[in-house]
Amino acid sequence: MKHLLFLIIFFILIPTACKQESESKPPNIVIIFLDDSGWSDFQPFGEDKLKTPHLAQLAGEGCSYMNFYVPQAICSASRAAMMTGCFPGRTKVFSAHPPKARGLERNFATMGEVFKAAGYSTAMFGKWHCGDQPGTRPHDRGFDESCGLMYSNDMWKHHPGNPEYWGQYPLAFWENGEVIIDEVTKEDQKSLTKWYTQHAVDFISRHRDSSFLLYVPHSMPHVPLFCSEEFEGKSGKGLYGDVIMELDWSIGEINRTLKENGLEDNTIVIFTSDNGPWTSYGNHSGSTPYREAKGTSFDGGIRSACVIKYPGHIQPSTSSKETFFSIDLLPTLCHITGTPLPENDIDGMNVWDLARGLPGAENPQDYYAFSNGRNFEGVMSGDGRWKLHLPHSYRILEYPGNDGLPGKYNTAETDTALFDMLNDPYERDNVLDVYPEIADNLLKYAQSHSEHFYQDPVEN
Repeated sequence: MKHLLFLIIFFILIPTACKQESESKPPNIVIIFLDDSGWSDFQPFGEDKLKTPHLAQLAGEGCSYMNFYVPQAICSASRAAMMTGCFPGRTKVFSAHPPKARGLERNFATMGEVFKAAGYSTAMFGKWHCGDQPGTRPHDRGFDESCGLMYSNDMWKHHPGNPEYWGQYPLAFWENGEVIIDEVTKEDQKSLTKWYTQHAVDFISRHRDSSFLLYVPHSMPHVPLFCSEEFEGKSGKGLYGDVIMELDWSIGEINRTLKENGLEDNTIVIFTSDNGPWTSYGNHSGSTPYREAKGTSFDGGIRSACVIKYPGHIQPSTSSKETFFSIDLLPTLCHITGTPLPENDIDGMNVWDLARGLPGAENPQDYYAFSNGRNFEGVMSGDGRWKLHLPHSYRILEYPGNDGLPGKYNTAETDTALFDMLNDPYERDNVLDVYPEIADNLLKYAQSHSEHFYQDPVEN
């Protein structure tokens, strides 16, 4: 009887002790970052568009953030901003860097460097696009393991409209600092989502006993679109639907692997996209209900769908309309994990109380700045209620392309414009004359931001 009693106690206490040991470690971080995904491409954001059960499950286990933004709706600028917690005006990483670009300078710490210094195992599997020169690639910027493309998958000789000189730079596939595929083929592109996912799943399983940062910036659904044979024609929504279906599968595989390794309760999972859809590509692009799209500073470009899951800390099956930007992720994750902030100046702030829905929580940011390329185009109030556009030109779609070919853009102009994002999230009605005091306050922030980062005073 004594032996039986001992065994019963043993099997009751051991799982509890293992759980306590797991939870005593700093939480793991998983960031799934898509490329050019539309705000409406995934459930629960676009209920009537595409069926994405795995992200819907992740949202059911966490919170969906309806007002999450990036400071610039173009690839490199958006990635560098999230990686560093800095506005593009600070890092000078603008737009999408072409092959052989220097990218993000080393005086700005990346998430990989910040968390590696804190003892985390780190990995990046996917599209980097923060530098393609020695010293700027992922294995040089704090990631213990890495694989993927150094820039967008359309930056190769096969893409229509690309500069001829790009053909001089074959699109290579890298792994841990070495080129393992000299020139990616169309068949290779079909495997990108699968390869990134396989590496992510393997990394999680091998690092179950250590705290880790896993960054999975998928190449898709950026054009040209490719998916593996298992998903071709399976969505019933064309090639774009097939690509989204495979990305949703990838999310499910990562979530499942965390659960199977007993890591779910001590892991923060973040899902979002670098910017809105590239609507010039018509049926090969996603959708957004907001004004304009990728490459503009209207909400169709800079507002991205976002889900965060952290069991026991973020209430499951919830939705939040609180506003925060991707630059806030680094300082917020540092706060949650007890990790020191980077030594260089950053612009993001800790918004953990806001993200977890603490009653009475307010955004500590006075304002957020948004830009397009090298052009500083306006500011949003920290609470997300007001958005001020400075005078600027922007591209507007005249007609979309089809089946991988781009459509045509025209150029439009906006004067200084104030939008009430609570009552007019589609940026239709300029209320500058109705709320002059609010406009003047935001103009002061814009003036200060411009003088600090662009050395170019804003004209009223």
